[in-house]
Amino acid sequence: MYKKLKQKIENKTAKICIVGLGYVGLPLVREFLKKDLNIIGYDIDQKKINSLKRGISYIKNIPHSEVKKFLKKKFHASSDKRFIKIADIVIYCLPTPLNKNKGPDMSYIENTLNENKKNFRKGQLHILESTTYPGTTEEYYLPIFKKLNLTVGKNIFLGYSPEREDPGNDIYSIGQISKVVSGYTVNCKNLVKKVYDHIVKKTISVSNIKSAEMTKLLENIYRCVNIGMINELKLVCEKMSIDIFEIINAAKTKPFGFQPFYPGPGLGGHCIPIDPYILSWKAKEFGIDTKFIELAGQINDSMPEYVIKNLNSALNATNKTLKNSKILILGAAYKKNVDDIRESPALKIIEILKFKKAKVFYHDPFIKKIENSRKYNFKMKSVKITNKSIKIYDAVIIVADHDVFDYDLIKKNSNLIIDTRGRYKLGSKKVIRS
Repeated sequence: MYKKLKQKIENKTAKICIVGLGYVGLPLVREFLKKDLNIIGYDIDQKKINSLKRGISYIKNIPHSEVKKFLKKKFHASSDKRFIKIADIVIYCLPTPLNKNKGPDMSYIENTLNENKKNFRKGQLHILESTTYPGTTEEYYLPIFKKLNLTVGKNIFLGYSPEREDPGNDIYSIGQISKVVSGYTVNCKNLVKKVYDHIVKKTISVSNIKSAEMTKLLENIYRCVNIGMINELKLVCEKMSIDIFEIINAAKTKPFGFQPFYPGPGLGGHCIPIDPYILSWKAKEFGIDTKFIELAGQINDSMPEYVIKNLNSALNATNKTLKNSKILILGAAYKKNVDDIRESPALKIIEILKFKKAKVFYHDPFIKKIENSRKYNFKMKSVKITNKSIKIYDAVIIVADHDVFDYDLIKKNSNLIIDTRGRYKLGSKKVIRS
């Protein structure tokens, strides 16, 4: 079965089913279709399936025109789990958020496998791409394979290859980023490598699945820790009346030994704010407290409160209070130029402001509405802004500094600006860095 599947992958006749058509899965669909492979897109969200069938994209960096091209190629979108059975390769791009106790919520992976295990068959290759703790792939897939009397490496194959998608990055697409691959056996690893060799310039094989899972965590925790350090330095610099952004830009001129990271109102996205806690949770099973990593996460988590503190002080200086003040959030996305709101610090800031009885509004051209999520219980719609309408707000908080914003208009017509992204230079009385 190994040789047969290997041949199918090499001659591009293998059917690939991508499970989960979100910010990771849909870009992956695009890359495989570019190489003329047979792709099935599977998602339980019927709205996504209907959009794709109509040639409509729901992700900003994949235009409608590209989705329409999907339909002219070897692509079929469906919420029918029976399509998993006909697939030769099944790639899982599922979310792994945190639960209330800051441990990993594995329900998306667990439920998907339990609902679809009846469609697993001999000769398939299953690959997990989700960011998760070391040991996940083996813990969740191997027991199912065993119950189905399938032998990994012989008549069914298992691998892990962490996603490296960076929404909003116009420089590095999936095809230009090297891909880490692994497998439960040598045969598994070889098949996983051959799959991704079709779409990326370079695949990096690691010795086992746990190493690949840990590689993904290292990449994101590295960023989290460094951003946490910079956020803490921001607090120090503000007390000393030093411009942290000027310091960073000066330091990055050094050609070695320094990589720039920038402060902000907190971390967002599907990985960086979550991964430190995923590893810390798993490390406790081995009697290890990851104090350094957890501290960085705590510092980043505290940034929304710090923004509110600075806002409150600035309002008090003009004889106003947070209660009943009109506050406009600029940019609800977790970072600039994306339409992704997952774990966005804007959500936490809005929640705090609402709790303190402020009147909160937001403007984001990429996010038309905010609906109830797993963590936040409010619904909002993006408001329009003009040089006239922006004057009605007591304060504007720049959370995601989208390039499409007219920053001259914002500065000229706002009463007070809380700038969390360093868009404005220090010196203006109406601009407060936070």
